[in-house]
Amino acid sequence: METVIAFIVIFGALVFFHELGHLIFAKRAGILCREFAIGFGPKVFSFKKNETVYTIRLLPLGGFVRMAGEDPEMIEVKPGQVVGLELDQDGKVNKIIINHKDEYPNAKIIEVEHADLEHGMYIAGYEDENGERLERFSINEPAFFVVDHQEIQIAPYHRQFVAKTLGQRAMTIFAGPLMNFVLAFVVFVLIGLLQGYPVDKPIIGEMTKNGAALEAGLKQGDIVLSIDDERVTTWTQIVDIIRAHPGEELIFKVERNGKVLDIPVTPKAKTVQGETIGLIGVYGPMEKSVLGSVKQGALETYYWTKEIIVGLGHLITGQFSLNMLSGPVGIAVSTNKFAQSGIYYLMKWGAFLSINLGIVNLLPLPALDGGRLLFFAIEALRGKPIDRQKEGMVHFIGFALLMLLMLVVTWNDIQKFFLSK
Repeated sequence: METVIAFIVIFGALVFFHELGHLIFAKRAGILCREFAIGFGPKVFSFKKNETVYTIRLLPLGGFVRMAGEDPEMIEVKPGQVVGLELDQDGKVNKIIINHKDEYPNAKIIEVEHADLEHGMYIAGYEDENGERLERFSINEPAFFVVDHQEIQIAPYHRQFVAKTLGQRAMTIFAGPLMNFVLAFVVFVLIGLLQGYPVDKPIIGEMTKNGAALEAGLKQGDIVLSIDDERVTTWTQIVDIIRAHPGEELIFKVERNGKVLDIPVTPKAKTVQGETIGLIGVYGPMEKSVLGSVKQGALETYYWTKEIIVGLGHLITGQFSLNMLSGPVGIAVSTNKFAQSGIYYLMKWGAFLSINLGIVNLLPLPALDGGRLLFFAIEALRGKPIDRQKEGMVHFIGFALLMLLMLVVTWNDIQKFFLSK
């Protein structure tokens, strides 16, 4: 149960901050965001604030921000259609009632002659049965369709995604992956503030039970001055000397509470990847400070970003195997292992996944944010956008292929972790 909760919290956080990036920059650009959703499938919980409905859906495998103009508007008002209009005191339309008009006694009923709900923001029609008196009504902003007693905000063209500048659209899409990198950075900073961050100083850190250092009498906080009369100034030097002398006694000259002590320590031999090295069971020193944590957060984010990109390069140029990929099942299994190791390991795992999600989403593949950005780059070179229907078809096919890949990877994970045992 703890694993399930950890998986939902981590994956939910990654999706939440990714979609939050899209939402923030979409709203800054003036785009009408109809829904901010975590998960797919049926709604489990929802509430509306300002113009946006915030929902949690049943399947926690992703999320989305539904922006006006991204898809064809759901409701059309056509000539000959009979609708109800709720007007304000100035005679402007607040609501266009599509059905159940008899339940709105104050609504003005008209037969639509023509309407422009994007640019002109008006609707014109005949109120009398003989069709002799044509009236034109301006539409307020905001105004709403009412369908089955549900209000859906009308999106004028200037509130739609497609109406925004290329830079605004590109930034809205790029903001999702960007937030994943920001989230990872913040998590690494929090780890530094709470747990501390490693520093390259010649100080004994936390010691393991049954380690050679604890058995020899070293204590956490001891300042190492020299080893076998070789002066040391960094933790890296200490590690190198210990690794190079498995089973050999070393004299540690340390400073403890103002006193200098000589302590003999014999590193225990251990074979790692065919090489025998020395270990004494000591972790490096840790420090806590705001500036140091910020610096460490930036370094960790950069390091893992570089490592993941290099790994993707090997995946593309090397020999491909499904075992090199993990789906939700594989991530859940790994989450279980990190959860058992402690909260800080789990936080680091979450930060790593966040960077991974950000990088994968930036790949120039259809249906991913990187695919959208690729189309924007082509638009910038051409000087005009690609036909929306053609682009939509490319993204649809890409999405279908990604879902197929996810199913294959998930089945491979199930076989690898459960059926093969």
